[in-house]
Amino acid sequence: MTTPLPRVAWIGLGIMGSPMSENLIKAGYRVTGHTLEQAKLDRLTAAGGTAAASVAEAVAQADVIVTMVPASPQVEAIAYGPEGILAHARPGALLIDMSSITPRTSVELAAAGAERGLRVLDAPVSGGEAGAVEATLSIMVGGEAADFEAAKPLFDALGTTVVRCGPHGSGQTVKAANQLIVAVNIQACAEAVVFLEKSGVDLGAALDVLNGGLAGSTVLTRKRDNFLTRDFAPGFRIDLHHKDLGIVTDAARTVGAALPLGAVVAQLVASLRAQGDGGLDHSALLRSVERLSGAQV
Repeated sequence: MTTPLPRVAWIGLGIMGSPMSENLIKAGYRVTGHTLEQAKLDRLTAAGGTAAASVAEAVAQADVIVTMVPASPQVEAIAYGPEGILAHARPGALLIDMSSITPRTSVELAAAGAERGLRVLDAPVSGGEAGAVEATLSIMVGGEAADFEAAKPLFDALGTTVVRCGPHGSGQTVKAANQLIVAVNIQACAEAVVFLEKSGVDLGAALDVLNGGLAGSTVLTRKRDNFLTRDFAPGFRIDLHHKDLGIVTDAARTVGAALPLGAVVAQLVASLRAQGDGGLDHSALLRSVERLSGAQV
């Protein structure tokens, strides 16, 4: 007789959360979800999940609780307080926060969860909307080794690279480094695009050959069409990358690490956001380079 898969509560059904929760349903998990938008709840039920009217209702019977919300304030809002996760989750449940938040928030949540008899992991992801849809995410995890092993089958339904990086907060620290690398990479690609176009080169051909050599990257593979078509519909919004670069800048200052390139790109992202482009995909860093190069964007 096979052991039934754990019952999952999923809180946060946005660009990432919706396809990720659906991949768990496809893998055989019973998923009860809650979010603030009715259309997202309807999408979950259409995929075979169950909608809950509140966080408390969603988590009450769950063995595993997954949260995927934008930032630390949202994690704290759904975790704490009389209607929050900690007040209504069953003792022994596993709380997995897959949001991208500060390492400090993750450490504090783990401590508060332990006081309530909950096991907690921080498990942010990389791979964007496409990775969420395709279940090819990279998942970086912080927390106890035994809890990681318990969660591993669930992670394997969501991603292809799943690594425990250390104790609580480690997943968020690695995610911050990831966002630093991605932002600098997008900025370099954007500068190359403007340089190539101003030089009269066939941009599509140039990006193809560049991506076949040492300059190639997942960023260039994923964002090539965005650069070519100027389609900046959000897979990962500038607003969120702005938040993440704030996290890595603050964390680096705390440990005494210098981030000269990261600081410049953080300012360029902040500038783009100030010009009204915060809702666009982070590949819209191209618009910043175009403006600096004299284009009317």
